[in-house]
Amino acid sequence: MNMLNVKVNGIAVSVPEGSTILEAARVAGVEIPTLCFMKEKNEIGACRICIVEATGTRGLVTACVYPVAEGMEIKTNTEKVQKARKTTLELILSTHEKKCLSCARSTNCELQKLCLEYGVDENAFEGFKPEYELDLSTPHLVRDNNKCILCRRCVAACNEQFVGVIGANDRGIDTNIGSPFNRLLRDVPCISCGQCTVVCPTGALRVKDDTDKIWDAINDPTKHVVVQTAPSVRAQLGECFDMPIGTNVEGKMVAALRRIGFDKVFDTNFGADLTIVEEANELVQRIQNGGVLPMVTSCSPGWVKFCEYYYPDLLSHLSTCKSPQQMQGAVTKTYYAQKMGIDPKDIVSVSVMPCTAKKFEIGRDNESAAGPGLPDLDISITTRELGDMIKRAGIKFEMLPDEQFDDPLGEDTGAGVIFGATGGVMEAAIRTANAWLNGATEPLEFTAVRGTASIKEATVTVAGTELKVCVASGGSAAKEVMEKVAAGNPNGWGFIEIMGCPGGCVNGGGQPIQPQYIRDTVDLKAVRAKALYDQDKGMTLRMSHENPSIKKLYDEWYTEGYGKGAAHHALHTSYVAREKYPKVD
Repeated sequence: MNMLNVKVNGIAVSVPEGSTILEAARVAGVEIPTLCFMKEKNEIGACRICIVEATGTRGLVTACVYPVAEGMEIKTNTEKVQKARKTTLELILSTHEKKCLSCARSTNCELQKLCLEYGVDENAFEGFKPEYELDLSTPHLVRDNNKCILCRRCVAACNEQFVGVIGANDRGIDTNIGSPFNRLLRDVPCISCGQCTVVCPTGALRVKDDTDKIWDAINDPTKHVVVQTAPSVRAQLGECFDMPIGTNVEGKMVAALRRIGFDKVFDTNFGADLTIVEEANELVQRIQNGGVLPMVTSCSPGWVKFCEYYYPDLLSHLSTCKSPQQMQGAVTKTYYAQKMGIDPKDIVSVSVMPCTAKKFEIGRDNESAAGPGLPDLDISITTRELGDMIKRAGIKFEMLPDEQFDDPLGEDTGAGVIFGATGGVMEAAIRTANAWLNGATEPLEFTAVRGTASIKEATVTVAGTELKVCVASGGSAAKEVMEKVAAGNPNGWGFIEIMGCPGGCVNGGGQPIQPQYIRDTVDLKAVRAKALYDQDKGMTLRMSHENPSIKKLYDEWYTEGYGKGAAHHALHTSYVAREKYPKVD
């Protein structure tokens, strides 16, 4: 590899030929500000914030795309550079809605941070200012183009997901980010993954806030309000309180939820264990009885919606099992309600999820085990929304003691914990299938499906038969895998796990927002997933079917067994082919 010698603010470094000035600066320990840049995803030099002076160039150049040359000397903070960046920020603000005090991203806004650092005059330029109506058409997202700075990060994220339902419309001063023909998001094949919200540097794209619904329910004495938290939330919630990335805060999270006012605090890991025994049983039945293979997991509502839009002819490959969130909700309003002597209509069932698509999932058809008009889940909020609730309640999160989840729906296993990482559902299912069919008594650490690669393949022996499996995460990977299934499954897969978000739930659209610099330089998916695998390794019970509460549930409630009778009615669902671009008035 040919190396080039350059200097950044007088610091000598050697970088590979083809490196950009931004990459050289990072090697030198110098951070150049950016707004539009996303490593390997959105390298377009559009925002002009990263401009620098460099020898051998004519004037200022954009560091994120300009390549270095041998002997180049780069200056990142000259008076000329700082003045140009300040002017650019002031020009951006001239068309930006400056309602920072009421903005969901205030104090965590990359534009706001840079404006403070450069001492900008927010009213330096006055003139034409476009006005846009909010797009509130979906359950998960608010799109506010009044705050958009045209950085196109959201466009890059949507394209990475293959969906590509947003892009630049119109030209010049009228340029705006929107859907084709200015359709509402509900009228395009958006899969509700929320990846656009975690890369937006401002408040132009934000999760629809449902926390007031929860406060209202908690303050209603006639309601019994229960909450469940997804496996990955414990490994990310701490980031909302400036704790190191990947800190497991399970105990403090439980304590905070009790202090907010929930009547019961349950662990979605119980629902994950329940999903595994049902899904493993379904896989075994398909293998033994000539069912549709490969079977594909159905825990990710973003992925399910993706399949309904883009591969409706392959829906029979999806497991009919509800997601852990929905199974937990179904058990809460049936088994738990009966045990506690509570009318299901008086239960408000809440979930805390890493996933914005969960807000869509709770409104799906065939997700009402307790009967018509009684959805399995009433409200779903994201990790970020829970962080906001804790702050609003005045709870000093770091000072909380560690507390335990409530029974009977709080007991879990390590298999449930690893659901939050890509490959976790596959590994958990194989552990149980391996135990049932091979008589294994020790959990199979299926490391071949671990890691953050977008597609992973492996082979495992089940009941003397080799089973080829595949794990994929993210829309583009899902497309690649499903194209092979549609082509006749030449790889011979029998079982496929797909997650809608790259890296799985630990990288969900509802997780804490990290500045793009962190996203570019830290492998968030790997660091966050490690917290889950570490917890799994330290647990006594590590296979879903060993969970005593799961055994008790089937002994007392689902007496006909896995996938049959009451269990099938409450824990399984159906899917529907969706029209990508329906007719609109």
